[in-house]
Amino acid sequence: MTAETSDAAMQANQTAAASKDGTATAIFAGGCFWCMEHPFDQLPGVVSTTSGYTGGQTKNPTYPQVSAGGTGHTESELVRYDPARISYEKLLDVFWHNIDPVAVDRQFCDVGNQYRSAIFVANEQQRSLAEASKRKLEASGRFKQPIATEIVDASTFYPAEEYHQDYAMKNPVKYKFYRFNCGRDQRLHDIWGKQG
Repeated sequence: MTAETSDAAMQANQTAAASKDGTATAIFAGGCFWCMEHPFDQLPGVVSTTSGYTGGQTKNPTYPQVSAGGTGHTESELVRYDPARISYEKLLDVFWHNIDPVAVDRQFCDVGNQYRSAIFVANEQQRSLAEASKRKLEASGRFKQPIATEIVDASTFYPAEEYHQDYAMKNPVKYKFYRFNCGRDQRLHDIWGKQG
């Protein structure tokens, strides 16, 4: 792992709540980070998204290490956004509608703790809003099983290797093939109905 990547990880960690330019960050995990990047990229007010790894013990983890399990990290998405244009509550809503909230240690065809769903909160305000959104989902009666998504404190976020960034845009055919074969859209339709 390069010094540049380590610096990026430290910077992402230090700016987890807000930065001097008025943007804020949120970190979500919902299985394959390729599939979580795209829904946030489309939102007005989202400045950037970064696929990466968080929640584990190993410093500077690599994709082979994380995908094999054992580092404690989960594939996740760091979303930098402008709070004047989009709210954290809206980001939470988009997050929920792009995951299977009752899946334990997996999302769709990706199995293992590294693919668990989670909301990594940077401060008490994010925690309060995340917990409120989870309670609302639990009270909706939509699910018979308990909501498995974790709400945990944010820790160091390590950006993934460059070839994982903007994967859907750079590799549209492979991305669509993977997404279809994983059954992601079918399961999301089963849970949430037609979206968009």
